[in-house]
Amino acid sequence: MPPERRITRFAPSPTGPLHLGHAYSALVAAWRGQQGQFLLRIEDIDGARCKPAFEAQIYDDLRWLGLDWPVPVMRQSDRMPAYRAALQRLAGLGVVYPCQCTRGDIRAALSAPQEGAHVIGPDGLVYPGRCRGRDMAQAGPNDALRLDMRRALALTGRVSFVENGPLHGGHHSPDPDEMIASIGDVVLSRRDMGTSYHLSVVVDDAAQAITEVTRGADLFEATAIHVLLQVLLELPRPSYWHHDLIRDEKGKRLAKRDDARAIAAYRAAGASPADIRAMLNL
Repeated sequence: MPPERRITRFAPSPTGPLHLGHAYSALVAAWRGQQGQFLLRIEDIDGARCKPAFEAQIYDDLRWLGLDWPVPVMRQSDRMPAYRAALQRLAGLGVVYPCQCTRGDIRAALSAPQEGAHVIGPDGLVYPGRCRGRDMAQAGPNDALRLDMRRALALTGRVSFVENGPLHGGHHSPDPDEMIASIGDVVLSRRDMGTSYHLSVVVDDAAQAITEVTRGADLFEATAIHVLLQVLLELPRPSYWHHDLIRDEKGKRLAKRDDARAIAAYRAAGASPADIRAMLNL
């Protein structure tokens, strides 16, 4: 039987230099797509933090690692009409509502005695539903748009996905009540972006015909959100491969502020691509 032809992708945000964790993620995605196609996507919806210099460094570092990809590269900042169309479709299903709440409003609402313990979901504090039920006709220019999780699941029923990676391998079908309680009404369009990670990643994976999403284990809990959106939007559902995170000596995962572990810093110190792979046990 011929090997499976996977289409994978690496989708960094140009908000800082790539570090060892990014190198690991990119190399894993390229490995998983070696019998098919490996794509690059630039997730630059955060206009305030994304910089052209960081994007140029991404291309340079990845090519230095020996990776190649088709061009032109998809850039999320070019795809706002596609995100607006997806939001309009979800609004037509009645599963989106405008939200006026700031982070401070949410913290204050959750501090009320009747709210009980705070629940932390993939997006942080699970939204308490203060604006739930507002009609889209009431949306103002500064409102965020949220997914009504209960309404969405009432339309789709229980959703499922396949995980190919070794950390969570198998078939997953999250409990709808658990999704409502532990994920809640996530933001699909932020005031300053016109979209969100959850919405754009789903729309873009479909546009690029991704068959297997490879990414860090920290995003495993968000997968249920993405599969739910895929079902609502009638998009293809890829499989998933969530890999280990690269951590420092204290067990803390690397962030873009860890400049000492930036690929560019290792390059400047004379490291080779083979050295980087050795550091990552690849």
